[in-house]
Amino acid sequence: MHRPEEKPAPAIRHRRQLRNTGITIALGVVLFTVGAVGLSPSSAGTPDAPASASSSTGTARGIEASRERVKRLPKDPVSWADLGMALVQQARTTADQATYAQAETALRRSLALRSAENLHAEIGMGALAAARHRFRDALTWAHEAVATSPATPASYGILADAHTQLGQYREAEEAVQKMVDLRPDSSSLARASYAVELRGDTDRAEALMERSLRAAGTPGERAFAHTHLSSLALESGDAATALRQADTGLALAPLDAGLLEARAKARAATDDREAAVADYTAAVAAAPLPQYLLALGELQQSLGHQDQAEAQYAVLRAQETLRRAGNAPADVDAIHFEADHGDPRHAVTMAEAAVRERPFLAVHDAYAWALHRAGRDREALAQADEALALGTRSALFLYHRGAIHQALGDTTAARSDLERALATDPSFHPLHAPEARAALRRIDDTP
Repeated sequence: MHRPEEKPAPAIRHRRQLRNTGITIALGVVLFTVGAVGLSPSSAGTPDAPASASSSTGTARGIEASRERVKRLPKDPVSWADLGMALVQQARTTADQATYAQAETALRRSLALRSAENLHAEIGMGALAAARHRFRDALTWAHEAVATSPATPASYGILADAHTQLGQYREAEEAVQKMVDLRPDSSSLARASYAVELRGDTDRAEALMERSLRAAGTPGERAFAHTHLSSLALESGDAATALRQADTGLALAPLDAGLLEARAKARAATDDREAAVADYTAAVAAAPLPQYLLALGELQQSLGHQDQAEAQYAVLRAQETLRRAGNAPADVDAIHFEADHGDPRHAVTMAEAAVRERPFLAVHDAYAWALHRAGRDREALAQADEALALGTRSALFLYHRGAIHQALGDTTAARSDLERALATDPSFHPLHAPEARAALRRIDDTP
């Protein structure tokens, strides 16, 4: 529920600003873990904060309470939907496929009890599908939820997530704008913030995320806002502010994996890399997700700690084996890992399948990098251009395209992208940032 000071009028003005500047609303892995904006059926669709380690204890208590409730009320569809959604929330933190399966069982039990106009289960199934990267299924469930309750903001959050990951940015804009109009709360304002960030307007993105923080009603929402305020500061080259935002968030949620990652990046940017290793290690302990494992491994590699790096890579390879066995789509972290630390040709195969199912800009970037690493630079350039088509200020995307331009012999374009990457974030990657500087030196040394 939004706070009293959040009046409808500012949301209407914000809608005009968005449309007048042509900004498209989009969510994705740059800021939001896929499907990460959790939706609590028990609160009539009120968006909750993203799943995080700081909320894991509360999630576990919620699961236990929901299990007790379905024992008492085995024919209550809302109770089963609550249990399913709590399990989705837990699975996003643990990346446990078995928990996802339990969530689906609970949600389908709810649907069996009430097959039509079951808003709680429809939202839960949409969130589950998004968390599993099955975005066409998520889109179907989101449409079902909107049809059931057109005035429920959470339904439009699922709708926006699905449209975005499917590369349908205009439709995503409309869904998020509807969500803001219905309730300008922490969740919808965070989406609006990310929308303008994707267009490269970090100042407006920061202002909107500050509004999201002020509107936050739960520790998870506050942790989420501090995480992304830290990220926005780092994207502007302000490592000190990034560190301060992460520290402020961690004072409220000391075990939040996203905040630990944010502080690790800020510490690495200030050359406090051993402390960054400690933060990444804590993030992995809290939530062994691929993004944290890969970041820790590559940071260790940059420090010359090859054995420690290989330990993280071994876990990533084990996770990839499980992914293939479950026939789940590859995420960008898995593609990047395979391209840089495995077989680039296989990374191309993974990326081809991923972009067919999820033509989102981050997937186009991963596809571009896999093609480049496999020596297919002409094809890679088209994908890199697609990744930057919205104007996103991503140092990594720019570095990737710069390296591709350099491989194609276009040193002017390569210099532009590499310089922009380092200007955006001088410490954007422990391995690639030094490579970007070395590439610029080679360009300068070329007669």
